[in-house]
Amino acid sequence: MNSRQETGNTRLDDAARAGWLYYVAGNTQDQIAAKLGISRQTAQRLVSLAMSEGLIKVRVDHPIANCLDLAARLRSRFALDLVEVVPSDPTSSSTTIGIAEAAAAEIERRLRSDSPIVMAIGTGRTLKAAIEQLPPMECPQHKVVSLTGNISPDGSAAFYNVIFTMADRVKARSFPMPLPVIASSPEERDMLLNQPMIQPTLALAAEADVTFIGIGDLGPKAPLYEDGFISESELKALQKAGGIAEIVGWVFDREGRMIEGITNDRVSSAALPSREKSLVIALAMGERKLPGILAAVNRRLVNGLITDERTAAALLAG
Repeated sequence: MNSRQETGNTRLDDAARAGWLYYVAGNTQDQIAAKLGISRQTAQRLVSLAMSEGLIKVRVDHPIANCLDLAARLRSRFALDLVEVVPSDPTSSSTTIGIAEAAAAEIERRLRSDSPIVMAIGTGRTLKAAIEQLPPMECPQHKVVSLTGNISPDGSAAFYNVIFTMADRVKARSFPMPLPVIASSPEERDMLLNQPMIQPTLALAAEADVTFIGIGDLGPKAPLYEDGFISESELKALQKAGGIAEIVGWVFDREGRMIEGITNDRVSSAALPSREKSLVIALAMGERKLPGILAAVNRRLVNGLITDERTAAALLAG
């Protein structure tokens, strides 16, 4: 597909989205403009394009309509502030395809703002895939802060910590956490977090306007275990204690409650920013992550979600 075709398809996607918001969800053109981050004139043109291209009949005649409907239902069911649902590829087992691209678009849209923002970033495969989709940008007005340490158990840089990659792509001021992801003891964790050079980073993370995080499952191939941050015995202990998933290293159960002790008292990550004052968006899809996603949205560990159709439907059925 050439660039002209890709541009045309993207334009139709935008028109379908605007058409759904206008004709189905009953938004005004001003509301559409605000939700899509575009001008009122562009919103008006997209709504008109949706009609002229035949996308609007009794319903929006476009595959993205089902995604928009699922997103609206998820937003209502779990009182979420932002939901993006992308189409599922029935032949793919990927846990990043589609949502990485959608997350990249959301990150880019926020970084395009002239008003300075603080963006907090977690870690993981999905987030790394999203950051790799970002175009080169010049964003000196923004600050990007890592929620997690960037040092692996062997002393090397953590492979899925994305703060440096992102800072290089968008040329924003970056604030890494020069710490191990999981300390060797609770005492070491406390000592590290109380260092004068770490305290400003923790304070900045708490002030984040928007945060993007992944959700890692706690099954046999748990990222924390496969990447060497916890041992097999620690993984089994977390599972026995009811742990089903983790966000930036913090392990929680099916009710969204943090597991006491084991590795949680050694995690060097910053606390998640307030979900009442800011937006914390999870990027997650797939059957293995489903229990963790459900717990996170039910407990309001996050108030935003980017996922795919299959996962969205399963969340609504759960």
